[in-house]
Amino acid sequence: MSIARASIDKALITWLLMLICLLGGVWGFATIGRLEDPAFTIKNAIIITQYPGATAEQVAREVSEPIESEIQKMGEIDFITSSNKPGVSRISVNIESTFDGTELPAIWTKLRNRVQDAQRSLPAEAGTPIVNDNFGDVYGVFYAVTAPGFTDAETHEISAYLRRELLAVDGVADVALAGLPSEAIYVDANPAIFSNLGIAPTAMATALANTDTRTPAGSIVQNGQDIRIQAPAGDATVDEIARLTIGVGGEVIDLLDIANVTRDRVQEPTEIIRFQGQEAFTLGVSGKADLNIVEIGQRVDARLAEIMRDIPAGVELHPIYQQHVVVDEASNAFLVNLAMSVAIVVIVLALFMGWRAAVVVGVTLLLTVVGTIFVMAIFGIEMERISLGALIIAMGMLVDNAIVVAEGMQGDMAQGKSARDAAEDVAAKTQTPLLGATVIGIMAFAGIGLSPDATGEFLFSLFAVIGISLLLSWVLAISATPLLAHYFFKVGSGDAGDQYGGPLFRAYRATLNLALRLRWLVIAGLIGLTVVCYIGFGQVKQQFFPDSNTPLFYVHYKLPQGASIHRTAEDMKLLEAWLAERDDVVSVSTFVGGGATRFMLTYAPEEALPTYGHLIIRTESLEQIPSLRDELESFGRNTLTDGEFRTERLAFGPGGGAPIEARFSGPNPVVLRELAEKAMAELRDGSNQLQDLRTDWREREMVIKPIFADERAKAAGVTREDLANSLLLGSDGLQAGVYREGDRLIPIILRTDVAAQEGGAHLADQPVYSSAAQSYIPVLQLIDGYDWEAQNTLLRRRDRVPTIAVQAGVPAGVNASAVFNEIRAGIEAIELPEGYTLEWGGEYESSTEAQAALGKQLPLSLIIMVLISVLLFGQIRQPVVIWLLVPMSVNGVALGLLGTGLPFSFTALLGLLSLSGMLIKNGIVLVEEIDLVRAEGVGFRKAVLDASTSRLRPVVLAAATTILGMIPLLSDAFFASMAVTIMGGLGFASVLTLIAAPVLYFSFFPKARKADAAATAAAKAAA
Repeated sequence: MSIARASIDKALITWLLMLICLLGGVWGFATIGRLEDPAFTIKNAIIITQYPGATAEQVAREVSEPIESEIQKMGEIDFITSSNKPGVSRISVNIESTFDGTELPAIWTKLRNRVQDAQRSLPAEAGTPIVNDNFGDVYGVFYAVTAPGFTDAETHEISAYLRRELLAVDGVADVALAGLPSEAIYVDANPAIFSNLGIAPTAMATALANTDTRTPAGSIVQNGQDIRIQAPAGDATVDEIARLTIGVGGEVIDLLDIANVTRDRVQEPTEIIRFQGQEAFTLGVSGKADLNIVEIGQRVDARLAEIMRDIPAGVELHPIYQQHVVVDEASNAFLVNLAMSVAIVVIVLALFMGWRAAVVVGVTLLLTVVGTIFVMAIFGIEMERISLGALIIAMGMLVDNAIVVAEGMQGDMAQGKSARDAAEDVAAKTQTPLLGATVIGIMAFAGIGLSPDATGEFLFSLFAVIGISLLLSWVLAISATPLLAHYFFKVGSGDAGDQYGGPLFRAYRATLNLALRLRWLVIAGLIGLTVVCYIGFGQVKQQFFPDSNTPLFYVHYKLPQGASIHRTAEDMKLLEAWLAERDDVVSVSTFVGGGATRFMLTYAPEEALPTYGHLIIRTESLEQIPSLRDELESFGRNTLTDGEFRTERLAFGPGGGAPIEARFSGPNPVVLRELAEKAMAELRDGSNQLQDLRTDWREREMVIKPIFADERAKAAGVTREDLANSLLLGSDGLQAGVYREGDRLIPIILRTDVAAQEGGAHLADQPVYSSAAQSYIPVLQLIDGYDWEAQNTLLRRRDRVPTIAVQAGVPAGVNASAVFNEIRAGIEAIELPEGYTLEWGGEYESSTEAQAALGKQLPLSLIIMVLISVLLFGQIRQPVVIWLLVPMSVNGVALGLLGTGLPFSFTALLGLLSLSGMLIKNGIVLVEEIDLVRAEGVGFRKAVLDASTSRLRPVVLAAATTILGMIPLLSDAFFASMAVTIMGGLGFASVLTLIAAPVLYFSFFPKARKADAAATAAAKAAA
């Protein structure tokens, strides 16, 4: 008994299957995890090592090099980069894309062991390397908190309270704070007094270091019980620190007599954050993996509402980004789009097949979608942008299976067959071809879903959901559809006449008959049209991932190296003031000194630099961004002429970085800068569509170098370290201890009372303490003046080799790929000295790597698809006919994208793969139908015409429902180019299926054609 017939005879089982899909889908929708973007692992760790006093070159040579050399021994490493600044090494370790998230914990442990081994090779003055493997954590509930009028200490108390309370919320993994005011206890000593008294800086530093230390004092045993002795309490207030005494030469001197003690903000904070121009700190909340971010976000919002009742008046929370709100809106929008798509399918089917067929196919489609959500929930596949889009992508193939079965049963039953016989007959002819075509459609996406890189991980749910939904659609098409048809379709009398005798069928049959007669002309025309469309496709704009549909965009601003963070902050105020007057701006979040906390998976924070300013600008709608961005670009570039100003749209998917980037690697920094200058000149000459030309090494920075008088200093008993410590005392100050306030450790900074003055004139009178003479010596007696030198203060390396990147942007709306093709030859023509290399980065590198990873998987998928098509027919010519259609599928895609001006993005590639699957599927069913009709003894030409005519309605209806079902996606920035790809391509693919496939089939069987012609001639002669 066939499955289709059994589905009617065993109706209870079929109803149970349908009920499971329906109720399971409702349960799945209520419980399934929800995210904005699919989770992909950021396989990156950061290693920070402090090396105070060292130049950038010394940091690279003495700290980064030993650590990188040790890390490089790990087989899991893809590449290593390092950023070397004076006193700080920042190493970024990138793991091979073939390792998934489950393997990373073991890799990070191995990395820590390697770093620990390398630590033995570091200079004694270097700090302990800190390995941060949580670099990719996402804090999707992201708030700015303003507290005007509150002291810095009170602000810290408020932030600690908020963090503590939110960490207790169910589902919250971590809470990150940023932008809190940094404070210090400043001990400003008078150099004239302490030098006259002969108080050594070490004496003052030691006294301050011991203000509130934690020191064990032992224990005693009494009556068999251990009793701990507690050390004397330290100085617990700033006033107590000021009343410290210092022992000098047997005398006791009050600290207040030689210094002024104050508590104040640090002069050079590492980060400044403002919201709407008002000082703020940020609060980022991350949810635990695999949980519903919508529910977590709602619980966080509810807890915040309770907390705010206990927070002092004046403290306000301002949402910068609320992932749970975005996800909830996306889910609701999906339901609307899904409902619209199903409604369109039902309406189209009702118009062309009657309301009964519309109900049968519509219910099957609905069951397929909700059943897919049920299976997704079981296997932990979250509902996010890609998985939801996959359901829309698969819609054309989902509806096709049900249409083929319903259309076949409707025709057979109209001819008088019972529902059981019609179901058995249709299933016998179509279930195997439909299954083979379904598997081929799934395999079309296997190359993407199984790609081992970040793009494959990002898009895995696409492959999984399409696989689940297509297989389920086949199961329901041969089970639920026959049962529903049994209830809804009426059995005809058998004298209804030719079901394909209508005017549309007659017109198609006549057209196809003419095409068969002119087959060589038709084939030549198809080849010519395909060549023209491929040429046109070369003119389509290329894009990796499209811009996000979230109404956010960014400003990046960088002053020359050496600029203070306060100067950067003042420049950002000009932008804030300009934006404050705009009605289309909802909010402006300002970050100075570094990027924001990672609030989206696809957001990559910039490296911390005092010269960097960053704005996150939210508008009311996506449509307002282009004009606002253009005007802001004009204002920013004309107003902030001292720095590099650029704006950036938020993009979907992994990637990031400059659109155009050329990397030069080699041993000599001077040569690298020369190559970078040549490259920038080539870029300027190569295209007028480039902007923001820059290098990632930034500018050289002026450095003051005291010329140490070695002989005089030795005679005075002064070392280089003594001189350096004295200059530190007269400038930034030296950290002498910490002041404890709750869980905060506030540094105690010892410096001279003129250290905060502008400029360095006071350093000429700075006294230097001689331990040998136990007295102070003027600094001018120990040096032969000062020298100025321009130094590299930001050296970058890649795989242990100094590497400078020349970067450029493109104006909004300009295609980076086209500009890259303009400038590529000029850059590659630059003559490189021996030992120097050129590599391309930017969007070209990202898309090339993604396509290369995809290319590794596609051959296997292609082999399986071809093998299935061969096994289905057991012959070669039929699969060849079908596969010859695939290259022509680009024709409609090129016309659609050129007509709309949309780029061919990665999502458009997904649409092209879906289109290929649908085309192959239609081709398989059509060719199989021709073979079946021929097997019944029908003449060759008539078999081709009859079979093709019988497939007209299913092909046209499947194409129409799919094309119209894509309409809701045209307004979605992520899926727009994919929707146009499917709509344009499927429209043309329908012609290919209905005209090109029969013509090619007819041409590929010359013997059958000749035998048919001979039989026809004999029949005419006999007549």
